[in-house]
Amino acid sequence: MKLKIQYNSPVVLTYTLICVAVTFFDWMIYGDFAKSANFPNTVTGQFFTLYPNKMSFDSVLSYFRVFSHSMGHGGWNHLLGNFSFILLIGPILEERYKSGPLLIMILLTATITGILQTIFFRSALLGASGIVFMMILLVSFTNFKSGSIPLTFILVAILYLGKEMFNAVNPSPGTQNISQFAHIIGGLCGGLFGYVINQKNMLQDKQPES
Repeated sequence: MKLKIQYNSPVVLTYTLICVAVTFFDWMIYGDFAKSANFPNTVTGQFFTLYPNKMSFDSVLSYFRVFSHSMGHGGWNHLLGNFSFILLIGPILEERYKSGPLLIMILLTATITGILQTIFFRSALLGASGIVFMMILLVSFTNFKSGSIPLTFILVAILYLGKEMFNAVNPSPGTQNISQFAHIIGGLCGGLFGYVINQKNMLQDKQPES
């Protein structure tokens, strides 16, 4: 029997490959590009980092960065930390919710996070951590039943979002450059998506066949 490699999760794998390509390109040219003075001139710095203090309604690039920041990373450790979760959880979600809806959820999460970051903060934002938290909360809705909220969702929300809220209020030296806000917004998006989509599916299943 001949085995072949299957592109089993198109959205998740394509998203991963884009992020890897962006990081690889800058790493090949600049090395540790996130700490380089040339960072604003890198591909990541120019196209995949959100700068709230540089937003312009007349700039197409500003609108692009509102969601493209989720494809930029500050080096391999940053990227691997995020995609170790995304590659584990993402294919499960893509199989359950299908590629189109998952792509929409990823884009919405990135865009909502980018808009709120621009409104409330002045610091730059990049990375897929908001998408990670969206997926973590979304996957906890896998056993959703109408009229109930999974205990796993409640526990995940307490553990992950509670931790981020605590770190936001009591930042330690190791978390000063981490956007807890993006994590929290991503998690809230995942919880909302999970509830709305599963509730809708339950209602459709209850409708009598014509």
